[in-house]
Amino acid sequence: MDEVDVRIFDTTLRDGEQSPGISLNLREKVEIAEQLARLGVDIIEAGFPIASDGETEAVQAIAKVVEGPVVAGLARCDAGDIDRAAEALAPAARPRIHTFIATSDIHMKAKLKMAPAEVVAAASAGVARARHHVPDVEFSCEDATRSNPEFLVEVFRAAVGAGATTLNVPDTVGYALPEEFAALIAYLREEVGDYVVWSVHTHDDLGLAVANALAGVGAGARQVEVAVNGIGERAGNCSLEEIVMALKTRMASRGVTTGAVTQEISRTSRLVSRLTGYPVPPNKAIVGANAFAHEAGIHQHGVMMDRTTYEIMDPLDVGLEGSRIVLGKHSGRHAFVKALEELGFSLDKEEIAKAFARFKAMADRKIRITDIDLEAIVVDEMATEGSDYELVAIQVAGGTHLSPTATVRLQREGELIDESAIGDGMIDAACGAIQRATGVEARLESFTVSSVTGGIDALGDVTIVLATGGREGPVRRATGRGVSTDVVEASARAYLSAANRLVHLGSMRSTAEVV
Repeated sequence: MDEVDVRIFDTTLRDGEQSPGISLNLREKVEIAEQLARLGVDIIEAGFPIASDGETEAVQAIAKVVEGPVVAGLARCDAGDIDRAAEALAPAARPRIHTFIATSDIHMKAKLKMAPAEVVAAASAGVARARHHVPDVEFSCEDATRSNPEFLVEVFRAAVGAGATTLNVPDTVGYALPEEFAALIAYLREEVGDYVVWSVHTHDDLGLAVANALAGVGAGARQVEVAVNGIGERAGNCSLEEIVMALKTRMASRGVTTGAVTQEISRTSRLVSRLTGYPVPPNKAIVGANAFAHEAGIHQHGVMMDRTTYEIMDPLDVGLEGSRIVLGKHSGRHAFVKALEELGFSLDKEEIAKAFARFKAMADRKIRITDIDLEAIVVDEMATEGSDYELVAIQVAGGTHLSPTATVRLQREGELIDESAIGDGMIDAACGAIQRATGVEARLESFTVSSVTGGIDALGDVTIVLATGGREGPVRRATGRGVSTDVVEASARAYLSAANRLVHLGSMRSTAEVV
């Protein structure tokens, strides 16, 4: 089967910039255009020159510097619009004027206040004037999917007769259903002819922009109008990254391909997001942060065995470094152990079991566990390995009118020990409860709190130095360290860690200082 290229017509800088709140300056527009050229789009719609002097200057600047893609300017079927577009596109090596007029009854009556015959005449005159300036002219029937199909045929035939080389069928308000849209494209091709390039421009008002564009391609359209990250009027345009990867993943076997350099997709998405101020949702197809991330244990195990178990695309193909195994409360032991190995930890089965239990408890409170979190958790758990006392649970209470209290449950050789204490604050109360449970009488010499990670759910790192002894014997010191998203729990863990070391010192009758 011979391959048929589908042209990618990018309108990020025109329809995309019409999104509420987006206003790109000349430098930013040129930067995006240059990246679109690297991405390998076929046509860049650089702007709507008649809109303002600044818009004209931006189209001119892009026409001067961009090499490779066709550079297009939008114009209504109006002499002033078309002449301004031609002026702006003059420096381009491959200029295109994209002219349009509305053809639905509601638009002709309410907006244009023109009769159908006047619309046909305007379309013909507009295309002829554009063709006088440039050899490449695209014509669109605005609101085509709500227009009378027979009238569309009449208008498109007039445009072709005047010299249009590309005919675009816009679903301007995102009204069409895929099967309807495919039928319309097939009908127009049959009635008007196939000696021009048929194009589709779909909006996402019903969440069907990509589906409708694919239906159009399936019906014979060979140009798709898109925007990076799907930005655009109202709910946005057909997403460039989604249509390109859908064609690559599903339709290449049918001989339908694009010339896009897909490895530039992620970089382009990030650039457009940064310059427009429109963030990419994490669950966005292809370019969202979670598009190639796996947290569920079953999925993680499958991907580690064979990426294609849960990925239909290779993340390398869209410019990412690879799949991401995200550690969270849904993660399984396989992913946890793999993450430990990548961090350089080598634990035996018992150590893994303890660390995994701690990880799961932490994951219930922290949405995502990073490598730094994981390292802190494991190091903290390993530091307490073999300790006489283990913290099972802690409960604290305090407030403006209540004395801070704490209750801890420790375990020692299978025996549970519960103790409570009142303190100057919840941390003081927790440490007092641990002191009573362990029987270790010690004074606090140093208390340090720092943050291991950022964010409101950051791990707190508490270091405590306890000292015991004095007049009746040598001074013994021990340092304890604990991490948790709760600073009281981190403090309790640090205190217990130091207390355990003092217990060990006492049992060994050592006078050495332990840090």
